[in-house]
Amino acid sequence: QVQLVESGGGLVQAGGSLRLSCAASGRTFSRFYMGWFRQAPGKEREFVAAISWNGGSTSYADSVKGRFTISRDNAKNTQYLQMNSLKPEDTAVYYCYAGPSSGRYWGQGTQVTVSS
Repeated sequence: QVQLVESGGGLVQAGGSLRLSCAASGRTFSRFYMGWFRQAPGKEREFVAAISWNGGSTSYADSVKGRFTISRDNAKNTQYLQMNSLKPEDTAVYYCYAGPSSGRYWGQGTQVTVSS
C-alpha cells in the first residue's frame, strides 16, 4: 500500500519559517516528479512547488518564489518544503504528491497557520 505522510506543519508568526516533510512508502518515486499543493479555506487547491526526479529541475508558484525551497532525498523516498518569510496568506493545508501526472499519489495534508 502506497502512503505519503506529511509532517512539520503548525502555527508560526509572520516572518517565521517551517519545514515540511513528505515521506513515501510502499513504492519508490525516485523516477518521478514530486511536489506540493495547498488549499486555503474557501479556495481551490493551488500549485506550490515541484521537483524533478533527480532534483535538477524545480518550479514554484509566483507567490512563493524566493521564499520556499523544495528538495528531495531519493535514498529516503522523502521530499521537503522549506518555507521562509511566511505570510498570513500562506495559511493553508499543504498536500504533497508523487508520481506521474496520470496517476499521482497524495498525502493527507498538514495544516500551516501563519499569524499576523
